[in-house]
Amino acid sequence: MTTRWKNRPEGSTWGDWGDDDQKGRMNLLTPERVKAAVAEVKDGRSFCLSLPLDLPGGNAVNPKRHPPQLNPVFVGDDVYFNYVWDTHKPGDMDVSCDEAITLYSQYSTQWDSLCHMGSKFDADGDGVPEPVYYNGFRPGEHVGGTPGDGQLGARALGIENMAETCVQGRGVMVNLHAHFGDERVAIGFDKLMEVFSKDGIEVEEGDMLTLFTGWGDMILSMGGDPDAEKLHNSCAVLDGYDDKLLQWITNSGLSVIVSDNMAVENSHGDGDTQGGRS
Repeated sequence: MTTRWKNRPEGSTWGDWGDDDQKGRMNLLTPERVKAAVAEVKDGRSFCLSLPLDLPGGNAVNPKRHPPQLNPVFVGDDVYFNYVWDTHKPGDMDVSCDEAITLYSQYSTQWDSLCHMGSKFDADGDGVPEPVYYNGFRPGEHVGGTPGDGQLGARALGIENMAETCVQGRGVMVNLHAHFGDERVAIGFDKLMEVFSKDGIEVEEGDMLTLFTGWGDMILSMGGDPDAEKLHNSCAVLDGYDDKLLQWITNSGLSVIVSDNMAVENSHGDGDTQGGRS
């Protein structure tokens, strides 16, 4: 028995790297895997994979998330932006800018920490499912406060664990848009393997699966005025209800999954898988 759970979810890695691990499959990005990835570099070019922080624009795509808001920083009664220092310190030639930003962390491109999504699961082995996150960390005790009390912040499983680990390794690009275009199609195991076969794609343990669906380009083309209905009905998504796909993700040893769409899988779907409903 570990300190936080007796049962672990099917296909999970709870306990594989110790009872208190907070990095999950980031542990697979070993020095050996990073070195092997560097050896594959041919051209040395760099690419930005992030959308601008103020896209998609507005809150039509997700009503609970809003664009970043700039707020002023003050020096006394003066706004500290294009601030001319000799206003209060004669002869000082400096001009300074500072600002505060209110940022919805899930609004634009972002990494999800291991406490972004949890599940109700009988981790205690008493027959009663309770809310848990990776490795049995609990809401209230480790993440935020009790439901509804408004207390925020993660005392475990925060995104700082990814920053400290550093996300460096081999990325494997899968161009789903080349095969499926703008059609909204759920990609299960069979379809994904068909793409792999056609494109000669091989995935190794520790790889970062990078999915290009075209959804991000569609966001960019809308120029900050998104058509939410069109977006929610466009471009490929993974079929999170396909048990064969879930098992492949487990067996493949992927370190992370990256996508240019809203949630990798169909965030508006509903169904049963591996003994649960989502």
